[in-house]
Amino acid sequence: MLTMNDIVRDGHPTLRKRAKDVSLPPSDEDKQILNSLMEYVQNSQDEEMATKYNLRPGIGLAAPQINVPKKMMAIHVTDETGKLYSYALFNPRIVSHSVQRAYLTTGEGCLSVDEAIPGYVPRYFKITVKGTTIDNEEVQLKLKGLVAIVFQHEIDHLNGIMFYDHINKVDPYAVPVNAVAIER
Repeated sequence: MLTMNDIVRDGHPTLRKRAKDVSLPPSDEDKQILNSLMEYVQNSQDEEMATKYNLRPGIGLAAPQINVPKKMMAIHVTDETGKLYSYALFNPRIVSHSVQRAYLTTGEGCLSVDEAIPGYVPRYFKITVKGTTIDNEEVQLKLKGLVAIVFQHEIDHLNGIMFYDHINKVDPYAVPVNAVAIER
């Protein structure tokens, strides 16, 4: 089981590398890694498990964050209506996005970044993601709002991009043009 000790921190070289595609169908080893990513995010949201294993709560985790430079990520988050989005994907990619932007009013955080970094992170309000499940099925997901932001954050990890790279360096709280403010 993954713990906070398995998560590499900001400054680790793997976080800035472009991850490699996972060969499909996935190997047993790759399936095990993907399962461990999902297990972490689910367990980290369970108060008892998080306390027992000293897990920092997270809603998404990408393989580069555990020093595995491969395109794998897990998301376990509920949207503003309470609907659960729980996906573990190989080779996820954004195939289309809205012109309209969105940002979290609280800013973003990351399991690989220990300190809070203030500022708004502009993202797309709506995205369509394609990826492959652990059972080697291709899925296409139409996402919006918070869930779209979480997917973009994790897909950025697969491309060596950190959330704070998007923050306006001159005015961190500059509201992105044509953006929806999302409360979290």
